[in-house]
Amino acid sequence: MKTTQTPAPVPAEPGAPVTEAGPPADGKPRPPRRTEGGVLDVFSHGVLVLWAVMVVLPLLWAVMTSFKDDRAIFGSPWSLPDRLRFDNWARAWTEAHMGDYFLNTVLVVGGSLVGTLVLGSMAAYVLARFDFPGNRFIYYLFIGGMSFPIMLALVPLFYVVNNMGLLNTIHGLILVYIAYSLPFTVFFLTAFFRTLPTSVAEAAFVDGASHSRTFFQIMLPMARPGLISVGIFNFLGQWNQYMLPTVLNTDPDRRVLTQGLVQLAVSQGYKGDWSGLFAGLVMAMLPVLAAYIVLQRQVVQGLTAGALK
Repeated sequence: MKTTQTPAPVPAEPGAPVTEAGPPADGKPRPPRRTEGGVLDVFSHGVLVLWAVMVVLPLLWAVMTSFKDDRAIFGSPWSLPDRLRFDNWARAWTEAHMGDYFLNTVLVVGGSLVGTLVLGSMAAYVLARFDFPGNRFIYYLFIGGMSFPIMLALVPLFYVVNNMGLLNTIHGLILVYIAYSLPFTVFFLTAFFRTLPTSVAEAAFVDGASHSRTFFQIMLPMARPGLISVGIFNFLGQWNQYMLPTVLNTDPDRRVLTQGLVQLAVSQGYKGDWSGLFAGLVMAMLPVLAAYIVLQRQVVQGLTAGALK
């Protein structure tokens, strides 16, 4: 009886292309190739690249224009400056009083940001960790404050601030900014505090720590990603705020940067200082960009912490 022997498969040479002429020798099915997400990935990356170009190009153009003179701005707006004219920045800082406006903005935004984070984190911690009558009602009041348009409150807010003697004052504007930013801060941090483990706070209570010590020394450091995230959002909104200081701050010596930019644009009538205006615009823009670039990783961690835990 003659038997036929099947030849053993010859191993492929290194670097040779892999062909799929037949089923595998061991009889096990090969896993399917993952090609279904390729088109979607290309499309999403293309949209992101287009969005990045649309955002970055105007910023770079503004920075480039701030080093030109007025003739070059209108004559060749897309060309590089022939030399860096730092006198535009010096003129905007001194003659246009952008230095005073910058200092006023730092005082207002710094004070309101600290007050918003302290008061908002305390309120959010209580609403997230303690059950008491009216808990849900107070929480939904803060939620309702987010949906209330500020335009409807400008006139009564003006009279309230004026009756309190806080009109045209730095601390009056700080209090208004805190009240304006608290609803979103409480809403954001309440959801964040609910994701933190309760075992750490319970261990602190067992060791004899008070509620205030547990909050400031244990829970608040654990909520650092959330505080940085909501702090960045509040910083952006308060730094770029124009409507509230325009209504509540009419004193020329206490103007903030947004008011200073408008004043710089209209101060000279038909002869506008365009180079100084772009220099002042870049001055107002740089702190926001620097804060976001430095803290972007913490912002992402704070936004995704609730989903990961």
